[in-house]
Amino acid sequence: MTTHQLLPLEQVRPGMILSDVLLDARGQVLLPQGAVLTENMLSLMPRHGIEMLSIEAPPLSPEEQAALQESYRTRLAHLFRKHDPADTDDAATALLLSYVSNYRLGMEAGAGTGAAA
Repeated sequence: MTTHQLLPLEQVRPGMILSDVLLDARGQVLLPQGAVLTENMLSLMPRHGIEMLSIEAPPLSPEEQAALQESYRTRLAHLFRKHDPADTDDAATALLLSYVSNYRLGMEAGAGTGAAA
């Protein structure tokens, strides 16, 4: 899972990596996604009105990743607590749960949420 963090320009350091394409106010590409920032690049940002940058976050440890996945499972179970997987008339909710689970957990619905796939 690729994560990013939105940082004020003052907190961005050389060597950090852009997580998104950097555009100026007119939509012109200043830097591509994945660009490794240099001191020179950072010094030019204020001239283009750039105040915040989307930076790739450091990778999570396996323990942090497991904790994040568990928090997503818990949140999904709470959000879909009234959904009955056996109710065939509630296909829309089952589909929504499937999409959200796949997006958040990278898996089919049902694994850890109490819903059928």
